[in-house]
Amino acid sequence: MNIKVHRICVLVFLTTSIVSIFNIVFAQSLEARIDSLVLTEFNERDGPGGVFMVAQHGKAVYQKAFGKANLELDVDLTPDHVFQLGSMTKQFTAVAILMLEEQGKLKVSDPVLKYIPDYPSGDKITIHQLLTHTSGIKDFTKMKSLSSISQQEMTPKMMVDFFKNEPVDFAPGAKFEYNNSGYILLGYIIELVSGDTYESFIRNYIFEKIGMTQSYYATDRRVINRRAYGYHKKEYGYVNKTVINFSVPFSSGSLMSTAGDMLKWQNALTKNQLLGVESTKKTFSKYRLNSGEEFTYGYGWHIRETNGTPVREHGGSIFGFKTMGVYIPDEDIYVIGLSNCDCHSPTQLTRDIAALAQRMLKRRR
Repeated sequence: MNIKVHRICVLVFLTTSIVSIFNIVFAQSLEARIDSLVLTEFNERDGPGGVFMVAQHGKAVYQKAFGKANLELDVDLTPDHVFQLGSMTKQFTAVAILMLEEQGKLKVSDPVLKYIPDYPSGDKITIHQLLTHTSGIKDFTKMKSLSSISQQEMTPKMMVDFFKNEPVDFAPGAKFEYNNSGYILLGYIIELVSGDTYESFIRNYIFEKIGMTQSYYATDRRVINRRAYGYHKKEYGYVNKTVINFSVPFSSGSLMSTAGDMLKWQNALTKNQLLGVESTKKTFSKYRLNSGEEFTYGYGWHIRETNGTPVREHGGSIFGFKTMGVYIPDEDIYVIGLSNCDCHSPTQLTRDIAALAQRMLKRRR
């Protein structure tokens, strides 16, 4: 080997070594700073905790669990544990509706009356308004009589009948107000149009299609590997979550998943594996009320800006669990936070982690 070639080889080796050392140091720095943020809230080793993941360009750059998955059995949480998603379920319901629209089986501009002929004022409420929380129908979670059905097995029609005759809160399209009933109606429409159950449709056309092997329609009876158990916190300590029948939250909040599977979900959306470009654009667009005022919700996601940067996000809350997902399209950064105690909200923490990751990952470039 001549001297010139030798020098080139040495230079390549040194450059590669420096880059490797830099990446290791950077990863350690990112991990330490995220750990520091998480431990401000999730700092009880023997209590319920959470799982947090940061990914960029489809790959996890941080993934860690804190606390216990099961207090009775003293089982530590791992990044692979399965959590109830709560209202993050709405993302899947919205995408399922758009998949059916692409198949020509419905249009988001269709009135509810087209699919549920006996729905009050169903000629004035559209699927679009259900998706965007602008329908004005009564949110069943605010009804005092909810406790009377919370542990009953309810069909989608029974759920719709439970709230359909309640007085509306406002005229369709007049206002944005977060609404779970709208997403119950969407799940019912999915079943009517597809001829399949909501559970089966989500499993067959989303979970199985993109390899979400640890994601489920929630159940307290089925044995689910690596299930994280949910808890409440009382003055005297932790107690097991309140038991409900998952047919009640249905398509507004009854799915379960892991951080890893939720990354597969985000990657599938980014790569248009489930929806075409135009449908994806619909999902992540802002819309306007009848007055022309713009509001910051698309189809199943809040569409916001943080310090001038576009952000898509959505959280969830259901007995014993709280969740949050944040996606920064410009940097292709996805952050997910999952908690198995409704005493610990990952909402602001996940946003803070996303902002930190954005700053640090930008700097690395």
